[in-house]
Amino acid sequence: MIRQAVFTALAVTCGMVAAAHSQAATDTIAQFSDGMRFDDGFIPLYYDETKARAYLRFDQPTQQAIFVESLPAGLGSNDIGLDRGQLGDTRFVEFQLVGDRVLLVQPNLGYRANSDNPAEVRAVKEAFAESILAALPVVARSGNAVLADITGYLISDVHNVVGSLKASEQGDFSLDAKRSAPFPARIKAFPENTVLEARLTFAGKKPGRFVRDVTPSPNSPTLRVRLDFVKPPPAGFKPRAFHPRAGFYPRSFRDYAQPLGAPITQRYIVRHRLQKVNPDAAISEVVEPIVYYLDPGAPEPVRSALIDGASWWADAFAAAGYKDAYRVELLPADADPMDARYNVIQWVHRATRGWSYGYGIYDPRNGEVIKGHVTLGSLRVRQDMLIAQALTAPFTANGGGDERSQDLALARLRQLSAHEVGHTLGLAHNFAASGVGNGSVMDYPHPNIRLVDGAIDLSAAYDVSLGDWDKLAIRYGYGEFPDEQQGLDKVLAEMDAEGMVFVTDAHARSPSAASAAGHLWDNGADPVQRLGELLAIRQQGLASFTGAVLQPGRASSEIEARLVPLYLLHRYQVDAVAKALGGWRFDYRLQGEAPRPNQRVDGAHQRAALAGLLDSTAPANLALPVALLSQLPPPAFGYPRSREYFTHTTGDVFDRLAPARTAGQIVAQQLLQPERLNRIFEQGLLGDDQLGLDEYVEEIAKQRFVLGQADDYLAATARETAWVFLHELLRSVQSDALGFDARGRLMQQLRSLAVRFRRANKRSVSASFFSPAADLIERFIADPQATALPARPIVPPGSPI
Repeated sequence: MIRQAVFTALAVTCGMVAAAHSQAATDTIAQFSDGMRFDDGFIPLYYDETKARAYLRFDQPTQQAIFVESLPAGLGSNDIGLDRGQLGDTRFVEFQLVGDRVLLVQPNLGYRANSDNPAEVRAVKEAFAESILAALPVVARSGNAVLADITGYLISDVHNVVGSLKASEQGDFSLDAKRSAPFPARIKAFPENTVLEARLTFAGKKPGRFVRDVTPSPNSPTLRVRLDFVKPPPAGFKPRAFHPRAGFYPRSFRDYAQPLGAPITQRYIVRHRLQKVNPDAAISEVVEPIVYYLDPGAPEPVRSALIDGASWWADAFAAAGYKDAYRVELLPADADPMDARYNVIQWVHRATRGWSYGYGIYDPRNGEVIKGHVTLGSLRVRQDMLIAQALTAPFTANGGGDERSQDLALARLRQLSAHEVGHTLGLAHNFAASGVGNGSVMDYPHPNIRLVDGAIDLSAAYDVSLGDWDKLAIRYGYGEFPDEQQGLDKVLAEMDAEGMVFVTDAHARSPSAASAAGHLWDNGADPVQRLGELLAIRQQGLASFTGAVLQPGRASSEIEARLVPLYLLHRYQVDAVAKALGGWRFDYRLQGEAPRPNQRVDGAHQRAALAGLLDSTAPANLALPVALLSQLPPPAFGYPRSREYFTHTTGDVFDRLAPARTAGQIVAQQLLQPERLNRIFEQGLLGDDQLGLDEYVEEIAKQRFVLGQADDYLAATARETAWVFLHELLRSVQSDALGFDARGRLMQQLRSLAVRFRRANKRSVSASFFSPAADLIERFIADPQATALPARPIVPPGSPI
């Protein structure tokens, strides 16, 4: 009876809703919209202020659009990632009138038949599912034109905010429709796009720390979500084939109309439309230039730095044969950044420093960029200033003298602006570029700090222009050639001739990555040499580290926040050096192209890399100057330690072993990464003077488990680091990623270590390590998976530097 009553109630409710729409649909559009605000544009819209409802007018049964949802007002937490300006997926959609509804349909462009045969096209279309994203009720008609209510879709979690909160373990949230509503100030129609925004409130219980940090009432975060329907570009754009060495992002799909023997998967690069007025001229003006507009919310001197850096790309387009093809301007006061006619560089704030992004709205059918959109995080530049202040201790009693830090920070902003705009032009990261000097702004640059005549020099910390690879890449993506394939092949040949290598995220970002050329936040053709240089710079900075690293008026306990980035100055160069261990040198070739070596890093270079990394964890390199320890007070009232500080085991008092524990963890985790150990084991089987696993582990043991420091502080530092290395070695043996043979060999090494530790314990002042370490190893050998290991030391965040 209860179930029947529920069904009856639902039927009555649905009938009332249908009747209301049926009644409304008998009105003309003029009658229904009387008194509403009207915006004419790509898709004309009406907004009813009294009922807070938005309507779209369709003058034909089918209307095509490029659809993207985004967050014009975000959460402000880099850890969660729901940032202001964040774009969602770009979709090609069709509004289709079906009876009393307008369906929002997303065709399946991942599977196509580029064919003149309609039956062949239909066969593929019917083989794969499409998606209907929404059904908008028709509320009025005038001839062939209909008015559809989009309010229900607008007030829904199109951006999947709930999913992002759940994925970042911030609590169980759901959309509260009663506390959500359209945002009329941002419901507009432009000639090229129609925009609708809503304020959405999400209700949750037990919100996580990141939500609590940035939300006034953490149980009720309210964000703004935008639906942007963009007019598809006119015909005439010619897609360009993707090449894995050219450095452009691909858009791929499967074309079932390809001839037998030809690849089904087709790939186009992502790029703006750019056409010469005179295609036959070597240098020509353009039909329509590419213009980027900077958010006026960026203050000076940041604003000028961002414009300067983004403007560097003009040189690349000039080198590709275009005159006045690219420029950067401040967004006019009367322009709306939501207007699809504007490529925008946005200055975005968060509670903590976070990543910057370059993406945009593009045509999913062919990769044409419609609107470039850059998000620049405002806090990350301050990390550069912390590094510079820690190195130079610039502050006097009156607070002056920090010009070098600001100059370095602005130089970084110029490079960052160029980098993120490069992404919106279609370019991917090139993490191999730092190995050839000023190779590319598409790499992640570490400040190129030098010692000159014994003094720390910041004057050339960042590049001041594009690299040669950037210009050739733009020529590949945008150049016009009499014979396109011949011209593109010539560009790739020039890259080869100049010794340019392209390595992107897939082979550089992961700790297990094997490319010996692709590194993030490094410098120099020889990573080992540069590691030594950074250690020397770091040691000099630590030796001269005083309260002058803080501006007058700051809490003296904040000195630790300056110490951390200085002490860990070498952390990313460590990553670069580690890539040589079990590393390979390779690039992305197509069959038939002139081959390049695909080979392992030679044994001598691997041994030098291992020696450099182990030297970086020697007690003399990890211990802080004794005079510095006395300058590190407990946190002042109102100034608690944050995650930007070391993790202490001594309560409020500074833990003098915490820095060594942290730096040791960074190196140990790289050296004992399971996939790296597998590669070292396999290469050792080949002979040919390659570094093998037995030699590798023995060298680590010799450097990190032989403890004979006379100084008590150095001895304690050595023991702390030894524990870090031992725990990491055991974690690797426990890991499912470690191969069977490599695990067997490491178990033999552990048995040997236990015996050596027992012997060393009888005659060493470091019995506090050797005896319990031997006990731990013996328990581990008996049952590796049942042996509980302590959590890894927490390393303060460094990226984005």
